[in-house]
Amino acid sequence: QVQLVESGGGLVQPGGSLRLSCAASGSIFSINVMGWYRQAPGKQRELVAGITRGGLPDYADFVEGRFTISRENAKNAVYLQMNSLKPEDTAVYYCNAHITLRGQLYGDHYWGRGTQVTVSS
Repeated sequence: QVQLVESGGGLVQPGGSLRLSCAASGSIFSINVMGWYRQAPGKQRELVAGITRGGLPDYADFVEGRFTISRENAKNAVYLQMNSLKPEDTAVYYCNAHITLRGQLYGDHYWGRGTQVTVSS
């Protein structure tokens, strides 16, 4: 089985920065796309950023150049550097990865349990 564990969330003031980390562990053969999603109270979960195995990123429009997604394949890890944070960025941030396990011919998406990001003055 696969486990995804996020870290790096916390409370910051508007304009502040946070760096989220996510590491995958288990009987992993390969990891394709990885990404970060977020869910604010009363809202649907939405994609923040994704990144291909080769490092090609994609961002939601609301990021507006403030965030950078990266990955370290040797560590099965993905990161999200968040700068110029706004109160509307407040949400639980979830790591997601499309993973093929050892012995499998296909992969599936796996989720972390999330890390809270709160942006407030």
